[in-house]
Amino acid sequence: MSEQSRNRSGFGVLGVVLLLLLALTACQPAEQQALAEPLPTLANAQATALPSIESAATAAINFLENWRLGDYQAMYNLVSFSSREASPFETFAGIYQRAASEMTLDGITYSPGNSLYRDSNRSDVVIFNYNVVFQTRLLGEFADNGRNMQLVFDPQAGDWRVAWTPGDILAELSGGAELRLDLNLPSRANIYDKNGKVLADQSGRVVIVSAVKQSIPDWAACINLLAFTTGRSLEVLQAIYDQSASDWNVDFGQMAAEVYNQNSTQLEITCGATFRSFAVRQYVNSTSAANIVGTVGYPSPEQVATVEAAGFNSDSIIGQSGIEQSWDTTLRGKPGGRLLIVSPGGQVLREVARTPAQPAQSVWLTIDVDVQNAIQTIIAQYYQQFQFAESKGASVVVIDVKTGAILAMVSYPTYDANAFAPFPIMGASQAAAMVAELQADPRRPLLNRPTQGAYPLGSVMKIVSTLAVADSGVYTLDQPFVCGGQWTRDIVRRDWLAGGHGRVTLGQALTRSCNPYYYEVGYQMNQVDPYLLPGYQQRFFGSGSGLTDLAENSGFIPDPDWKRRTLGYDWTFSDAVNISIGQGEVQVTPLQVVRMVAAVANGGTLLRPQLVQKAGILGEVPVHEMEVDVMGDMGIRAEVIAVAQQAMCDVTSTQAGTAEYQFRNDPELQNIGVCGKTGTAQDVPRTTHAWFAAYAPRDNPQIAVVVMVENSGEGSGVAAPITRDVMNFFFFGRMPPPPAAP
Repeated sequence: MSEQSRNRSGFGVLGVVLLLLLALTACQPAEQQALAEPLPTLANAQATALPSIESAATAAINFLENWRLGDYQAMYNLVSFSSREASPFETFAGIYQRAASEMTLDGITYSPGNSLYRDSNRSDVVIFNYNVVFQTRLLGEFADNGRNMQLVFDPQAGDWRVAWTPGDILAELSGGAELRLDLNLPSRANIYDKNGKVLADQSGRVVIVSAVKQSIPDWAACINLLAFTTGRSLEVLQAIYDQSASDWNVDFGQMAAEVYNQNSTQLEITCGATFRSFAVRQYVNSTSAANIVGTVGYPSPEQVATVEAAGFNSDSIIGQSGIEQSWDTTLRGKPGGRLLIVSPGGQVLREVARTPAQPAQSVWLTIDVDVQNAIQTIIAQYYQQFQFAESKGASVVVIDVKTGAILAMVSYPTYDANAFAPFPIMGASQAAAMVAELQADPRRPLLNRPTQGAYPLGSVMKIVSTLAVADSGVYTLDQPFVCGGQWTRDIVRRDWLAGGHGRVTLGQALTRSCNPYYYEVGYQMNQVDPYLLPGYQQRFFGSGSGLTDLAENSGFIPDPDWKRRTLGYDWTFSDAVNISIGQGEVQVTPLQVVRMVAAVANGGTLLRPQLVQKAGILGEVPVHEMEVDVMGDMGIRAEVIAVAQQAMCDVTSTQAGTAEYQFRNDPELQNIGVCGKTGTAQDVPRTTHAWFAAYAPRDNPQIAVVVMVENSGEGSGVAAPITRDVMNFFFFGRMPPPPAAP
C-alpha cells in the first residue's frame, strides 16, 4: 500500500494489525482471548498449522482498501474460492456498483474495531471487527460501526480469504434484500414576472400507475394498455415485469391526468392497478415569454452523470432551455431521501440514513408580462395587416437604460411552451404534433431572435459611426458635407433620396440618414487608420452583450485582420464604407443594439443586460437580488454623445427626421420626446430588414427600445410605427388602433 493510500485510509496495514493486536489483548472478553491464543492441545493442533491471525487481518484490510479505491477486481481476488463459485465476478462487481449508485456513493473510509478472533467452533475461521464511514453526494456522511467480516482459510490460496456475501456491504443485504434510495424531491419552484405574475409553476398533475405482479389478472392485455397510457414501449414494460418479484408493488409508468381520467377504470380491471398523482410543470402564460422562460425535460444521456452527482436520478425533471436551464439548480432545490434496506417482499428492514430536502427557490424575472403580451399583440396585428410575404419573424427588446434590466424581449412568432413539457396539459399526442410542426416551420419560431438572430444593421449603425468619427477627431462636431444623391471615389454609391440632402452637418446627417455623408466617414477614417472604425464598432458588437441567462449569438464586425486571414485579401476603403452604414459582413443581434442605444441614452455606460430580478423563497429574504452590472464605458467624449442624442431626438420631432411622420400626430409622445434612428438593411436578394432603435423620454431616459422586422421593408415605414405603439403602451397603457399602411 502506498504512503498516500495509508494516509487516506488513516492506517497502514501494519498499523492496523498492531492496533488489532492491542485490541486483542486489551479489549476482548477473556473467552475471546482464549480463542485468539488457543492452548496447544490435540483438539486444536490443526489450528497451529494455519497462517497467523495477523495475516487474516492483513487480508481484511487489503479487501477494504481496495473497496476504498474502487478496485473490484482486486477485492474479488481476496474472496474465498467457494464464495467466487457462488458469485461470479460480474455478479460481485454489479452488486457493489448498484449499491454505490443507490447510495450516491463518493467514497468510504474504514478503521479497525475492537476485536479480532478465531471462531469458537472452527479454527479456520477468523472474525474481523471494523467500522466504515460512507461519504455520499445526497445523504452526506454516515457511519456503519461494529461490522464483522468473516475470513476463512482457503486451501487453494494457502492463505486467509474473505467469506464474502452481500452482507459485507451492509449486513441486512444478505438473503436477497436490496438497497433502495427513497428520494424526496422538492417541488420545482415558480418563475414569476417582475410584478409577481406566474409564468411557470407546478399546477399540472400527472399520475403514476402501479400494480402487484402476482395480482395482475391479464398481463397480455395489461401490457398493451400500459403501453397506450404511459407511452412506454412493450419491451421496457416487459423488462420491468420480468425483473420484479411476484409480490412487489411495481411502478410501470406515468400518464397525464386526462389519460388517467379516461382509462383508470379499465386499468383497475385489466391490471389491478393503483394510482398516485404528483405535480408537474405548467406554463401559465405559455406563449408570453416562451423564448425566455424555456422548458424542462428528462436528462439526456450526456446529462445523467451530472444530474446524479447532484443527487437526482435519470427520471428527474430538469431545465433544458431558457431560464429553466440557466437557473435550474435554484429552481429545483436539492433532493433529500432515505436509504433503505428492503426485503424481497417490500418490507423495510433498516433505514440506513436520511437527509431532508432543501426547498427549491423561485425566480422573479425583470420582464413585465403585460408589456410582453402587448408587444406580441402589436406585432401580430402588423403581420396580419400587411402580410409581410418574405418575413419569417421579428424582434422587440425593451431595456431599462439605468439598470440594464430587460423589461420585454419578444421573439415573433412565439409558441406554446406547454408543448415541450414532459406531461403536456393539452395531451401527449397533440403536443407531439405541435412540436413537429414547430420544428418544421420555416419561420423558425424556436429561434430566440433577440439574442440569436444576427443581421446587418443598416443605418442604425450610423449612430456608432457618428460617435466614432467625432470622438476620434477625424471630424469636428459640426463637420459640414454636401450630401448629394451620389457619392464617388473610384466606386459609386447612391443615397436613398435621389436628390440628396444638400449641405448637412454631422448631427443633421444622422437625423436625415444621409448615406453619402457616412460613405465619406468610412473613407476618411480608413485613410487615418483601417482599424479605426472597426475598433469603435467592436466596442458594441461582435462579442455578445454580456447576457448570462440565455444563449446568445456573439455577432460579427469585420476588420483588416479577419479579411486577410479568412478571405486572403487586403482591406480596402470600400470595406470601411460598407460597415459605416452597417452593411458588408456586419452581423449584430437586436439585444446588442438595444444595449448600445441604452449606453447613448445614459451618457456612455455599457450595462450588462439582465433577466433575473431576484431569487428566493416567497416571503423570505431573497438569496439573489439583481445589482446593476457596469461592464465598462463607451469611452466616448460627453460632447460627442450629446451630438448623437440631439440628432436622434430630431429624427422623430423635426420635419427632416426620417421617422417624424410616424410620430407627428402623437402629442403625448412628442411631449415626453422619443429619440431614435431608422435603419433599412439590405439582405440581397430578399426584401430589406426594417430597424428602429430608440429611447425615451428625451430629458430623463428610462427605456431603450429596438424593433427589428425581418425582410419587411423600410425601417421608417415598418419598425418605427411598431416602436411608437410599444412606447404608447409602456408609458400610457394605451393599445394602438389597427396599423395604417406603411
